[in-house]
Amino acid sequence: MAGLPGAGQGRSPRAARRKGALTSRNHQKGPYPMELGLIGLGRMGGNMRERIRRAGHTVLGYDRNAGLADVHSLKDLVDALAAPRVVWLMVPAGEATRSTIAELAGLLSPGDVVVDGGNSRWTDDETHAAMLAERGIGFVDCGVSGGVWGLENGYALMYGGEAAHVARVQPVFDALKPPGEFGAVHAGRVGAGHFAKMVHNGIEYAMMQAFAEGWELLEAAGPVTDVREVFRSWQQGTVIRSWLLDLAVRALEEDEHLTALRGYAQDSGEGRWTVEAAIEHAVPLPAITASLFARFSSRQDDSPQMKMIAALRNQFGGHAVTSAAPESGGAGSGS
Repeated sequence: MAGLPGAGQGRSPRAARRKGALTSRNHQKGPYPMELGLIGLGRMGGNMRERIRRAGHTVLGYDRNAGLADVHSLKDLVDALAAPRVVWLMVPAGEATRSTIAELAGLLSPGDVVVDGGNSRWTDDETHAAMLAERGIGFVDCGVSGGVWGLENGYALMYGGEAAHVARVQPVFDALKPPGEFGAVHAGRVGAGHFAKMVHNGIEYAMMQAFAEGWELLEAAGPVTDVREVFRSWQQGTVIRSWLLDLAVRALEEDEHLTALRGYAQDSGEGRWTVEAAIEHAVPLPAITASLFARFSSRQDDSPQMKMIAALRNQFGGHAVTSAAPESGGAGSGS
């Protein structure tokens, strides 16, 4: 595909030489190394770029924050990559993703592949895949879990798309996933990756809510005098031991009674989409639905349970937290 009509036209001799070198390297025997364009270098994207580079691949990153970027525009990114290209998006779901994919559709060439690694709604994937297919461009949707810990621990990956398109991206999946046999799955056709990640996040909502409710009850009741150490004791030998429990203990070590936090937790969309899908398919999801509505309750009061939810989201994903209101009230009271 490097010999597509127009490839290299209009570039300087230096850019053309670099293009040829990258093309030669990209077509070496075996899956390694490969080259990737990565759009979005925030909390997740920046760490993903570093992990992929550590695996020996070349990553060229673009971000609206020029201080983070390797190139200065989407066109520069596409021009710098050797065809056939793989371009991975880590941008906010919704309009930002839609507009970026639309712009890429006009820049990429037949044989290239676009990966949406954000938390897009799975129904958007079918639209994006069809639009890109008209131009001969492949599409893979990938749900990514791992938060701010993924750089060292690896990212759980759920991806959907045609087998040939997935195979093109496989070296990157292998670089990002945790060590060992598991941690990544070709979940099915286009949309399957984001659908699987959506359900994963719905389950996450319910698990966090259960820990939050248990923590509030322990804090409110008289007999237990050291709630943090009770949580810590559960980390070994119990049926509820988990990474979320470890993160809850970590949060309590930093702020034993979570007094520095306001009981407010945002929902990022996947919980709502999970409940909507359950309604569409007549699948009862009482625990996940209740956990979503519990998040809504945090909009009304300074909920103790939501302090734990906020603390957990900050621990695993680096999500922003809202400080507790000063006792004197005033502008920061959240009234």
